[in-house]
Amino acid sequence: MSKNHRTITRRHFVQGSAAAALALPLLPSLSSVAAEDKKATPPSDRIGLGFIGVGTMNRGHLGHFLGSGDVQVLAVCDVDTKRRNNAKQTVEKRYADKKKNGAYKGCDAYNDFRELLARKDIDAVVIATPDHWHAIPAIEACKAGMDVYCEKPLSLTIHEAKLMRDAARKYGRVFQTGSQQRSSSEFRLACELVRSGRIGKLKAVYVNVGGPSHPCDLPAEADEPGLDWDRWLGPAPKRAYNSVLSPRGVHSHFPNWRNYREYSGGMMTDWGAHHFDITQWALGMDESGPSEIIPPKDAKAERGLQYVYANGVVVHHSEKDDSGANVNGITFVGSDGKIFVNRGYLKSTPEDVIKQPLGSHDVRLYRSPGHQRDWIECIRSRRRPIADVEIGARSVTVCHLGNLAYWNHRKLRWDAEKWQFLDDTEANKWLDREHRDPWKLPTI
Repeated sequence: MSKNHRTITRRHFVQGSAAAALALPLLPSLSSVAAEDKKATPPSDRIGLGFIGVGTMNRGHLGHFLGSGDVQVLAVCDVDTKRRNNAKQTVEKRYADKKKNGAYKGCDAYNDFRELLARKDIDAVVIATPDHWHAIPAIEACKAGMDVYCEKPLSLTIHEAKLMRDAARKYGRVFQTGSQQRSSSEFRLACELVRSGRIGKLKAVYVNVGGPSHPCDLPAEADEPGLDWDRWLGPAPKRAYNSVLSPRGVHSHFPNWRNYREYSGGMMTDWGAHHFDITQWALGMDESGPSEIIPPKDAKAERGLQYVYANGVVVHHSEKDDSGANVNGITFVGSDGKIFVNRGYLKSTPEDVIKQPLGSHDVRLYRSPGHQRDWIECIRSRRRPIADVEIGARSVTVCHLGNLAYWNHRKLRWDAEKWQFLDDTEANKWLDREHRDPWKLPTI
């Protein structure tokens, strides 16, 4: 079967089933990871993938998907020449190693993501650009009929998050947000225990992540050879190159663009998109959010903000948990005990809370077979994945709300259903930012 025929067949099926897919519940897929990866999938049935942004995160995703027999990496895109060419070489070498003649030249490389999205043989894209470049390619991919895996934090603004959600729904796309903690057993169990009442009535949550970003004040430096700097900036304000922001400068292993408001929300959106996401899961607020955001009294403080939810639970953005310990992670405090969770770590007070198995009447949450695998299986089944775009949009909105309260030192009241601030015309102007020409947000 030719590639074109395969694509027409797949897209015809996807579009025909989109309406039904939107009505499906958030259920785990049924096939196992081992069976899917070991099975020799015919080339005509492989999912064609494109990668937009091939820095640290997408190099990891690329390695994972190159080991999956049911997908085919067809193209990569990056504004940095070296990274773009390295990704292309990685793909072609991996596939060449599997061929008897040891040759393969089937991966194209682009500087402009629009050329990748124009292809008819690509079914889905993996986006891992800097945060300010998430929304535009993700929305355009949905419009092009492609499914999307987009790294967290999902967006740079609240309006972008909502528009990405709306685009995925309108075009019936399977959209996974890269908040991979949802696919980890310790976080799932913590949320199941909280929602099952194992620590009694939930009173408070302590989320220990870093603070907000700041306006970029970096000095100008000579441009970096091989980097399309204007395209790296994209919708962000025009400014001179600096190697701190560069994807391949002197800070290449630890790019610090996350520290600057023009490109990211700081650690509030970086780690916050993980830990506030788990908090939303435990609260059962995947389609909602807090009703009030209260900044600390000290206008210069970058910790101490509180989120108040309609059920009375207060979520604290803090350097410390309720006992005063300075630890990265999430502490759930209930009337009858506490649960602390972080990556690879779960403890409770009393200890029996996490030792006692879940019963038949306890809450059971989506069990992911692995974050990337879950996305692939949902592309085939048309079910919504574990970190569906709605979940990613709501979680990053929690982070954005916190940043807006810190930056403006304002108490805010939020209407999650309308995606607006209540009775606050000025604050509603903060829902989005100006996008530099020609990189305006697409209409959907």
